[in-house]
Amino acid sequence: MPIAEWLETRRNIDADILNSFWDEELHSFVQVKGEKTLDASLLLMPMLRYISRTDPRWLSTLERIQQHLTEDSRVFRYTPGNHGITGGEGSFTACSFWLVECLARAGQLERARLLFNTTLGYANHRGLYSEQLGSSGEHLGNCPQALTHLALISAATYLDRKLDGAKETWA
Repeated sequence: MPIAEWLETRRNIDADILNSFWDEELHSFVQVKGEKTLDASLLLMPMLRYISRTDPRWLSTLERIQQHLTEDSRVFRYTPGNHGITGGEGSFTACSFWLVECLARAGQLERARLLFNTTLGYANHRGLYSEQLGSSGEHLGNCPQALTHLALISAATYLDRKLDGAKETWA
């Protein structure tokens, strides 16, 4: 097995992500190399332990996502109107729960709790969530959406542990 080659390839990919997908002007990681487009899927970086939850580059990216992709507690996957999608594109509900978890991981527990409680209010009459939320909170896309519910469970579990004072085992 070419393990040495695989490790070298992994190091090269890692270096490319950390160098080529970081935009110094935005102080943020970006969706596409060489462009200035944010993407809320970047919220997965610390959750997958790709980057430390306290890395200054990550904290700056988290701030940019809140500034540019978040309305109330609703998080858009990317800037509405980008990518050729017109009309009807809502916020991505899983990203709202990912933001809650990232804030909790970064130690911003009060903001995480506030956004978590606000996002919980978007459940339908059965307590379920859709893939997306429209501008007035209406459910769009697939409902119920499994990815959204997994993100809810992950955010709730992590936030609950942190609010109970649990120590972090992985940075």
